[in-house]
Amino acid sequence: MKKRILLTSFDTWLKDQQSNSSDDLLLEVSKLKLIPHDLTFLRQLPVDVQLASTQVMEKIKAIQPDYIICCGMAASRTQLSVEAGASCKENILQTEVDLEKLVAGAAAIQISHDCGKFVCEGLYYSVLDYLNQNKLTARCIFVHVPVLNQENLMGILADFVLIINKLALSSSC
Repeated sequence: MKKRILLTSFDTWLKDQQSNSSDDLLLEVSKLKLIPHDLTFLRQLPVDVQLASTQVMEKIKAIQPDYIICCGMAASRTQLSVEAGASCKENILQTEVDLEKLVAGAAAIQISHDCGKFVCEGLYYSVLDYLNQNKLTARCIFVHVPVLNQENLMGILADFVLIINKLALSSSC
């Protein structure tokens, strides 16, 4: 049985931005015909915690995914970063995915403990909280994506596809 995976990305938030690297990455993944998984894309979420969270939760209700991979742009980073958790005030929620196992074998993915204080952390926290509150078995991770260019695109895409495949094919992540 194919695992259902929901992938999300954000829209741009500055007037001079041509694109958001999280959305650029999901566009590249959507072009791949080799991925044999049940992928649902929720692209270009508004850069607003409440609006983005509402859209993601509605999609979770509609498709009941096994995994959720939320993506956001991190222009200051040079490789994919998988976030261990998110906080809201003094509350901290951690992903239930075994991140060490998930990133093993990747060329350049780091596990991060700093989701930032922008909309990314707000969305991640909201989704983790929603899954916990509703006792859903779906698991969620948040991946920060650096700015993509001709030099790094293929490596980052390969590492991201590795994450998708590990989640889809393993019951132990």
